[in-house]
Amino acid sequence: MRDVAVLGVGQTKFGELWDRSFREIGIEAGLQALVDAKLSSQDLGGLFLGNMASGALIDQEQIAPLILDVAGLGHRHLPGVRVEGGGASGALALHAGYLAVASGLYDYVMVGGAEKLTDVPDATGAEITSSAADQEWEVVFGATLPALWALIARRHMHQYGTTREDLASVAVHAHAMGSKNPNAHYRNKLTLEQVVGAGPVAEPLGMLDCAPLSDGAAAVVLGPLEKARAHNDTPIRIAASQVACDTMAVQHRQEITRLDSTVIAARRAFEQARRAPSDVQVAEIHDAYTISALVSLEDLGFVEKGRAGAEFASGRFGPGGKTVVNTSGGLKAQGRPFGAVGVAQVVELVRQLRGDAKERQVAGATLGLAQDVGGTGATSVVHLLERTA
Repeated sequence: MRDVAVLGVGQTKFGELWDRSFREIGIEAGLQALVDAKLSSQDLGGLFLGNMASGALIDQEQIAPLILDVAGLGHRHLPGVRVEGGGASGALALHAGYLAVASGLYDYVMVGGAEKLTDVPDATGAEITSSAADQEWEVVFGATLPALWALIARRHMHQYGTTREDLASVAVHAHAMGSKNPNAHYRNKLTLEQVVGAGPVAEPLGMLDCAPLSDGAAAVVLGPLEKARAHNDTPIRIAASQVACDTMAVQHRQEITRLDSTVIAARRAFEQARRAPSDVQVAEIHDAYTISALVSLEDLGFVEKGRAGAEFASGRFGPGGKTVVNTSGGLKAQGRPFGAVGVAQVVELVRQLRGDAKERQVAGATLGLAQDVGGTGATSVVHLLERTA
């Protein structure tokens, strides 16, 4: 297996992009990544595209060949593969692209993620969101995705003493970081009082505990590390790429406040990279709901079980902390276009590791972690990226 590097990155603005089509945002992110990688489309050996619900959202399937066609590559007969895994679709596409390059099958591949979520009514968006949960065991009985995360939150509060303010501190941090990100859906700062006082969605989660549904696209170009210096002065190596799955239904798990898929994917990733959680300076983690950020921090190994709420509220994972999380603003502030999230997390990490994150820069960052989740943890994907000398 060859070492794989991220050669170029690109990302559109996330938000309500009503004047932009799915094709347009996908092409924009891909072109940015190619320019950044100092490559042309003729150098690519394939496309891996993360997307959760194009059929339901834009009445279009076969979106990988569609993007190749719009990019003027239809007659090159490249392999184009769409990858779906709920909210982890983009991260899974990155895993597939990583394997394709590591195996030696292709030298250069594009990995993209895109979603158009704001062109449908809110009720349709909510139905699509909840399709990542178990339809027969959960959704048919009215357990929406926010409701399931709320159950996890209630249990975490009961079992570990996590407070409503602990949850709210995740949203406050996300918006503080998002205010520094020109691509973020939300760039407004929040106070603890605003988050706690927001209208309820599913107790104890309120409106400001939940990430928005967004439009957006992100892309990266992958290639062999041995050729990376021809494309960038600061090669970023993918030190680990791991995926793990768990039961779809929360009720079938041994412990609902633990995402076993994240525990296992993280363990495998740190073993693959020969690193430990204490080595990570910057991390992009799943915070679609404030509780998901807390359980993710625990299950990734950054803090012992039950302590994430208090540690987050203390500022441990904010600017100046040993591990700074969600410098992009996370899903909560940067936005949540399902298929693009996992790729956008890596875009942010690459910028951090290159030292190009401007106001958001974590000084001296050399190792970054990205973790994305499908549903309530049926799928977890963990990547470790490192700056090479």
